[in-house]
Amino acid sequence: ALGFLEQCLEICEKFFSKNHANLIPNLMNYGEVLRATGNCSKAKEVYENAIVIHELNFKEGQKAGQLEKCRSEIQELTVMIEEGKNDRFKLPRSTSDADINTIPHVDVEATGTPIIVVTDIGRDTDDELAVILLASLKRMSLLNPIAVVTTLPPQRERAWLVRGSLDALGMLDVPVGIGSTGGVKDGQLLEYYGGNYARQSNGIFEDGVDLMIRGLKASPPNSVQLLCIASLTDAATLLRDNEDLVLKKVKEVIVMGGLQPLETSDFIQPDSAYNNYCDMPAAQFVYKRCQELGIPTLTLSRWAAYEAAVSASLLADTLASTEHMVASNIRQVSEANILNLWKKVNYPPADPRREKLPERCNRQWFCKTFMDKEDVDERDDVSLWSQIKKFNMYDPLAVLSCVPAFREELFRGTSKMVNGTTHTLIGVSKDDASIVQVEALHAKLTTLLEHSLRRSLLDFS
Repeated sequence: ALGFLEQCLEICEKFFSKNHANLIPNLMNYGEVLRATGNCSKAKEVYENAIVIHELNFKEGQKAGQLEKCRSEIQELTVMIEEGKNDRFKLPRSTSDADINTIPHVDVEATGTPIIVVTDIGRDTDDELAVILLASLKRMSLLNPIAVVTTLPPQRERAWLVRGSLDALGMLDVPVGIGSTGGVKDGQLLEYYGGNYARQSNGIFEDGVDLMIRGLKASPPNSVQLLCIASLTDAATLLRDNEDLVLKKVKEVIVMGGLQPLETSDFIQPDSAYNNYCDMPAAQFVYKRCQELGIPTLTLSRWAAYEAAVSASLLADTLASTEHMVASNIRQVSEANILNLWKKVNYPPADPRREKLPERCNRQWFCKTFMDKEDVDERDDVSLWSQIKKFNMYDPLAVLSCVPAFREELFRGTSKMVNGTTHTLIGVSKDDASIVQVEALHAKLTTLLEHSLRRSLLDFS
């Protein structure tokens, strides 16, 4: 709103005479938004300017309510400035002019488990659904996101999207950083859907790994969960270059991915899941080093996601009914994402247009996964979208598994002990998906997602 109001005022100043009375309502709106974003000093100046224009245009008693509103705002803003509440939402412009104090010391008892999230938001909608879920768990003081880092090109635009999503969901204080290409060749851009709330921000860190380091330094020992719902490149860089810090601060690494059969080796090893496949050397390094250092891991596989697939109506009806801008965007882009995925699975396995989609993700896989049938109905009067029955909630499930109470209630993982440390797999195989009760899981997800959207609307109303 801030940018639009500034444009509006520029237009008004060009077409109205100087100090025209029509400027006053726009100045008052501008002051209100400045106050909401924490820029109290500038907001006060804007209201003072509105009073000057009011006194030039109206006699005493005319538009008295307008004048009283401006004076009241100035009084409140003066108090806020004196109490040090000015610029309370402003984040650092970049890592070059910010220090560790930009991420306050993490109080686990008050705010929940600190968590760092690596995401490729904007590829498919489950990453953004994971952000919605994260907002709900943050309000419940179960998880405290201390850093969100975007990966896979265009990673900068992904950072803009997650910044907008976090803000729209009430998480203005969660810092965002730009990560690596995630193993993708330089210059290759992968699918990205965007949103009208995605925005550039001076509060986005240029170096995502540096942001993760700052988050770890601000956290108590053995307290942080590192959640990778994307390529493991940035997690590998963090671990490789800051091993002592990671070992001291990270209590668990959670990966939305997959493992080779546990019985095939004394060690756990990543399989061909997409997030592993993007940068397999990075995935192999993260798992190998975690086992050597004694850092517990939890892996949630596609088998769990397949078993817990949700009805398409959750996106089309339940969440969209909140009329939240993030939910509306997810509903709108879901159809386009499905159509794009349909094109990819029909390309030959070596075709670069598949964007590193594993070879097993073919036409038959698509029909089974999203339609519960062997093949599509290709009659002219039957659309592909109308045949979609369910969606896989890969990343929301991974977020849910980060909360010990939900993990115990909803999942039944299989563990493997390596060097005295437990490593857990949720979703061992098609026949052992590790879901305790699908209906209970669906109910929990739906409640938390809907609550997050509706609560954030109330917070901003």
